[in-house]
Amino acid sequence: MQKRFYTFLLLLALSILTAQANVDTLTIQSPSMQKTLKAGVVTPDGHQKKKNGPYPVLYLLHGYSGNFSDWLKTPPQKDLLQQMADKYQLIIVTPDGGFSSWYYDSPVDQASQYETFITQELRGEVEKKYKTISERSGRFISGLSMGGHGALYLSARHPDLYVAAGSMSGALNVNGIAHENLLKSIEAVLGPKQENAGLFRESSVVHMVPQLKASGVKFMIDCGVDDFLIEDNRELHRRLVYEKVPHEYIERPGAHTWAYWGNALEYHLLFFQKIRTEALAQ
Repeated sequence: MQKRFYTFLLLLALSILTAQANVDTLTIQSPSMQKTLKAGVVTPDGHQKKKNGPYPVLYLLHGYSGNFSDWLKTPPQKDLLQQMADKYQLIIVTPDGGFSSWYYDSPVDQASQYETFITQELRGEVEKKYKTISERSGRFISGLSMGGHGALYLSARHPDLYVAAGSMSGALNVNGIAHENLLKSIEAVLGPKQENAGLFRESSVVHMVPQLKASGVKFMIDCGVDDFLIEDNRELHRRLVYEKVPHEYIERPGAHTWAYWGNALEYHLLFFQKIRTEALAQ
C-alpha cells in the first residue's frame, strides 16, 4: 500500500513538471530603455523536436497595473496558455508592458519605450531563440484592457509585422479617460493632457480608424456587455462599420474580469487560425 502511495506521488510530481516544462521566462536587456525586462514564452508540445515547426506566434499583452506573468498565473482555467498552445500549435509570448506604459514609446520618459521593446527588441529575441514563423502571416497580437488598446495600436502602427490583432475589453479611448489615477498614468507617458491634447487624440485607438483601415491587418474586438469600457468598444465598432473596415465584433455576457478574458482567449485563437489559413491560401 505504501509503495503504491509513493508511486502515485512520483507520477503526480512528473505530471506537474511536464505541465510546466513548456513555459520559459525570458530575461531581455532593452537597449531603448536601458533596463532588463521579462517575458513568458509558452511553446506547444513537440517544439523541441527538430522535425516540428516553425510555429506562429501570439504576443499576448496584459492590462494596467499588471506584468508579464498575469496571463500565466491569473486565468481561472488551469494551464490555459499551455492548453491553447498545444491545441492551436502556436507559441504564446506574454511581454512585460510595465505597470502603466499603455504600450507607447513615451516622448517624455526614456524608461518607457514599450512600442520599441515589443515590436523590435522582444520580437528579435523570440525569433532568435524559438522556432517561429518570422513572417507577417505567422504573427498575431492581442491583449486585455490596456493590452487590448496596445494590441490594436501597435498593429496599426506596424502593419508589416502582424497579420491579425485582437482586443479584449480594450481601453480604446485614452483621450476620454477621466479617472484620476488612469489619467495620471497616461500623462506620465504622453505628457500633461492640457498641453498635449492633439497627441492624446492621435494616440487613442478609437481615433485611429484611418490607420486601421490602411493597415490591412484583420481585427477582432471583443467586450462584455457589463464591462465599464463597453461604450468605447461600441464606438470603435461603429466607426469601423461606417468606414467599411472589415473586422469581427463580439459582445457577450460578462464584465471586466479574468473569467471573461480566460473565456475570450480561444475566440481570438480561432479567429487568428482562420486568418492565417486564408493568408496561406492566397
